[in-house]
Amino acid sequence: MVKKLCNILSTVVLIFLLGIAAAILVPMAMGYKEMAVLSGSMEPGIPVGSVVYVKPMDASQLAEGDVCTYLLADGSNYVTHRVVSIDTTRKTLITQGDANTEPDGEVAFGQVLGKARFHLPLLGYISIHARTSRGILAICGALVVVILLNFVPMILEADEEEKKKPPRFSAKQPEKETEKKTEKKVWRKSEHS
Repeated sequence: MVKKLCNILSTVVLIFLLGIAAAILVPMAMGYKEMAVLSGSMEPGIPVGSVVYVKPMDASQLAEGDVCTYLLADGSNYVTHRVVSIDTTRKTLITQGDANTEPDGEVAFGQVLGKARFHLPLLGYISIHARTSRGILAICGALVVVILLNFVPMILEADEEEKKKPPRFSAKQPEKETEKKTEKKVWRKSEHS
């Protein structure tokens, strides 16, 4: 019973960890850039805590209505907003967050990273925190749990087998029994005399 429960739990935890790893690594291997959403400017379409996967491309390939990711002019952060208009002669575009009432300033084509193709809700929280010391500790803890869940049944099984075996006598115990037998024999001899 314990073995089944441990196997099920370790399988669930392992599948969860592998699923998260696949959701992050597979798109990256396909050339997508991963961006965690930190603000609600694109809600409800892209909620806070999501991961947006951006396909790098030239800004000239974007169209109005596309969601793109670009680097702010000061180079401090990336922003993912919808393209409102494109000026091909000036090589700039105007973006706006879906939840914002005002458009952003002009964005030069050179600041654009690419087009946001899809997003996965909540994965951004994991992506952000996995890079912190607490996140690394949590990941290591989850791996330790998986390892322990695989070894606990073996330990319990070995303990049960040990209990089923007949008790072993130490080297001194047989000597005590021999001494008792000798004493009984001596006593018996004295009774007969």
